Amino acid sequence: MAWWRPRPHRAEAFGGIVQLERPRALVFVDRALAERHGIDGGARWVDEATDGVIGAQPLAAPLEAHLQLTNQCAAGCTGCYTGASPQVRDDEWGAQEWKRALDVLADMGVFHVALGGGESAILPWLGEVAAHARRRGLVPNLTTSGLEGLQNVLDHAPLFGQINVSLDGLRDTYRAVRGFDGFDRAVAALRALRRRKREVGINVVVTRKNFAELPQIFALAKRLRLAEVELLRFKPSGRGSAAYAEMACTQAQHRLFLPTILAAAKRHRIRVKVDCSYVPMLTHHQPSREMLAQLCVYGCTAGDFLVGAKAQGWVSACSFAPPGLGGEKVSLHDLGAAWADPAQFAPFRRWRDLPDPCRTCTYVDLCRGGCKVVSGHTLRDWSAPDPECPRVVDCAPAAPARRHLPVV
Repeated sequence: MAWWRPRPHRAEAFGGIVQLERPRALVFVDRALAERHGIDGGARWVDEATDGVIGAQPLAAPLEAHLQLTNQCAAGCTGCYTGASPQVRDDEWGAQEWKRALDVLADMGVFHVALGGGESAILPWLGEVAAHARRRGLVPNLTTSGLEGLQNVLDHAPLFGQINVSLDGLRDTYRAVRGFDGFDRAVAALRALRRRKREVGINVVVTRKNFAELPQIFALAKRLRLAEVELLRFKPSGRGSAAYAEMACTQAQHRLFLPTILAAAKRHRIRVKVDCSYVPMLTHHQPSREMLAQLCVYGCTAGDFLVGAKAQGWVSACSFAPPGLGGEKVSLHDLGAAWADPAQFAPFRRWRDLPDPCRTCTYVDLCRGGCKVVSGHTLRDWSAPDPECPRVVDCAPAAPARRHLPVV
């Protein structure tokens, strides 16, 4: 049906962005190719200095908006990035507010919305919001625990582009990471969803407790005939802030990340996606800059390629950042004006001013200094280089050697 058709393209200062349906991808093209696709750059193409230069300035609008539709969730996961609770707050938005926000995003030219929570599967109006996104040319994707509201998701599954179920380990490891036993229910949800549609996958928040099981999780995805495994770095946000010291991957695991997932993806022939916070761990292995640029592999793109919104509609640079960093708290209904405000996402857009070792790193314009949420938590400086980047670790001053005192 025509109303299912996603937004085909959008003009940018460097050229444009074209949305493909097969394969599913957003492709960045230069001005010459953009013109061939019927994109009119208008005023965005006046500045010759930005011709073909991705990153010379923030995008005209986010590519994707991560919408926390609710903070309500009964699971109580140890490392929940939002600190979700079973009680619903009176100030959370409902269907009408979110539909109005989708209109704002569509008018700006956003391509995708990632719907999450809390547990958005329990919302009686989830399908209504997803259908409205489709009518406005937005592709809605969904993340769910699979523990609640499964029938609601099954009933509206065709509306979503991709549905991923969170699975942070196998059996005992799932329990160790999340604080309760939900593995069998999550797998049952994956099976039920896969019977309904092909575009179903696993979301894994990678921790030091489940890192060794990543190859087995890929094997499970293969057995279930899933479309993808998406890997997210554990971040110090919500209840995750208190659990961070215990859950965050070790430096050795960070350095093994790329070879581990490449081997697993190749062996099981499963598509793997990693979030932007993992780019420092990828560049540690010195891949081709040209290849990364062609694949649009970028580090922290909060407040640029993506934007977040809390359950009360407050805008944040990404799902893990608090609203109002670098400016006033802004409602998602007012994102259009806020997007052009240089102060609004300043800590995330200042990557060109990073000190060494980022300043002299050949990947700085791609990596952008790594995860700002980790920097903000660990260093209390949201603009600082990611302290877990292997290059940053290797360039840090050596700690004073301990004196070996005699045993008395």
